[in-house]
Amino acid sequence: MTDNAASAPPATLDDKAVPPTTGRWKLIGPGIVAAATGVGAGDLVATLIAGSRFGYALLWAAVIGCIVKIALAEGSARYHLATGSTMLEGWRSLGKWTSWYFGIYIMVWGFVYGATAMSATALPLAVFFPSVPLWIWAVLTGLSCAAFVAFNRYDAFETVMKIFIGIMFVIVIGIAIMVSPNVGEAVTGLIPSIPEGSAIYTLGLIGGVGGTITMASYGYWVNAKGWRTPAWMGVMRLDNRVAYIVTGMFVVAMLIIGAELLYASQIALSTGDRGLLDLDRVLEERFGSTMSTLFLIGFFATAISSVLGVWQGVSMLFADFVRGIKGETGSREGLEKTPAFRFYLFWLTIPPMTLLFLGRPFLLVIIYGALGAFFMPFLALTLIWLLNSSRVPKEWRSGWLSNGLLGISALLFIVLCISEVVGLFTR
Repeated sequence: MTDNAASAPPATLDDKAVPPTTGRWKLIGPGIVAAATGVGAGDLVATLIAGSRFGYALLWAAVIGCIVKIALAEGSARYHLATGSTMLEGWRSLGKWTSWYFGIYIMVWGFVYGATAMSATALPLAVFFPSVPLWIWAVLTGLSCAAFVAFNRYDAFETVMKIFIGIMFVIVIGIAIMVSPNVGEAVTGLIPSIPEGSAIYTLGLIGGVGGTITMASYGYWVNAKGWRTPAWMGVMRLDNRVAYIVTGMFVVAMLIIGAELLYASQIALSTGDRGLLDLDRVLEERFGSTMSTLFLIGFFATAISSVLGVWQGVSMLFADFVRGIKGETGSREGLEKTPAFRFYLFWLTIPPMTLLFLGRPFLLVIIYGALGAFFMPFLALTLIWLLNSSRVPKEWRSGWLSNGLLGISALLFIVLCISEVVGLFTR
């Protein structure tokens, strides 16, 4: 997303491989993984609710949101490729406070997210097999995803993620076409407007869909793919843009479904992941049981791809975090085989199972919400700082376009952060 059109400097890192000049589309993968991880069931519900309340009026916000996420993911991966350092190393260079914040955040976030993600994936399975309790499906989801991540390398992981996002794409886009979108209203929805009562939904659509902490994992997936020098910058940008265009198509499709199926009928959805079960019932009434079954398969693909992505990507982040705390230097190869990686897999899977039975304690909800609200402003602001500093070779620093998009992102996420923190104490 930088506007500097400079040629890549000579490779100085361990990997001297040069990207091919043709067939680059076949290399696309890490961005798809990041996008599939970032779009969870709760994100789809939030988009559905926006469509059900405001029709097509907020379509423009979904488009802007994709541009914002392209800028953030590109900035993170550009730092990896241009410097040979990870985001964690960049953050540590800004002061010890970043390690304290990130260390606390990743532990609290993982504990609560683990239970939330396992429950979301269990919901469609419990509909298919109602004789099996929801908590059993949740436990089986966590254990099977942990086992898959622990015993498979990145290539197998990426392939499975592509399969799930393919299922998501076909089903969600197919349903959006079947509900016969109003093209005229959709085009009008691309003109920015903020209907009364839609401000928070607008901000949420721009900033809330497509990943939080997993955006910092993108650079690790880029490196796992073998892209480790500035020579791969063009391939990374293609990969990133394709991924978030696909994400944008998901968001637009869900907004269309909400606008066409729910807006006119004023059908209300439950908040959180269970809202997708409400939509399942509406689809069954409108199109029959076959479409309902297909939608539940898409729901499952959406939810489990988020679980797999977090189990792999955030565990990689944690392993690198521990590596930095221990003062280890040199190659980052084999992070997925370290005790720290396996510990975080355990942390995401086993301790959160207690929350499946106990619910989420109030204090934990407050800490989780507050720390999570601060992460995206933290990411956007530190990217601006790092990508305009001498840590990055001059030709790969941010130009006016990248700085502008990252600045808009930072402002947006600060507003969302304030809203979230205020909401935690006023609900």
